[in-house]
Amino acid sequence: MDIQVWSDVICPWCYIGKRRLENALAEWDGDVTVTYRAYQLDASPVPQPVSIRQVMAEKFGGPERAEEMFAHVTAVAAADGLALDFGRALTANTLAAHRLIAWAATQGRQSDMLDALQRAHFVEGADLGSLWALARVAGSIGLDPSAALAYLESDAGTSAVVTDFTEAQELGITSVPFLVIDGKYAIPGAQETTALLAAFAEITRREAVDAGL
Repeated sequence: MDIQVWSDVICPWCYIGKRRLENALAEWDGDVTVTYRAYQLDASPVPQPVSIRQVMAEKFGGPERAEEMFAHVTAVAAADGLALDFGRALTANTLAAHRLIAWAATQGRQSDMLDALQRAHFVEGADLGSLWALARVAGSIGLDPSAALAYLESDAGTSAVVTDFTEAQELGITSVPFLVIDGKYAIPGAQETTALLAAFAEITRREAVDAGL
């Protein structure tokens, strides 16, 4: 089974969805490959990092509504063993972060890098728009931070990331996480682990029927 997952680094539901997918795969008895694909919920430039709290309050009609949203997603994340600290989280354009994930993928560390970036954003308050901060995150998982910084200061990896953006647009993806299995089965949203396992079983059944097994 091939699973392509479109996600954005600073999307809390993508963080939750990744954990749920990993939990499902730990229970699934079958060969699976997972590839994380780049998506940007907001491609706008971010000249200076700003508190997520401030941005969401402005976007959703005030701090009270924003805090309700934060409380809900924080409680959901906690149930899956994840911490979210919106008091520290900063806005960032995630293009460079996605390029760093592409770099880590060439070293077999794609998933680890995505984990580290999400943790840096949601727990440590790192500015993921800063190339220096991104290089430090690379170093935190044992990759060479100097090599990471040199990579980020070039335009390397940009075409791979843009390809992901383009394919997401062609598929009509407008929110993430978004899973595409075997190139033809779509699963939108951060589905519960049990729902993912049920979907995997149904896809396996359908594929067996199609193959005449």
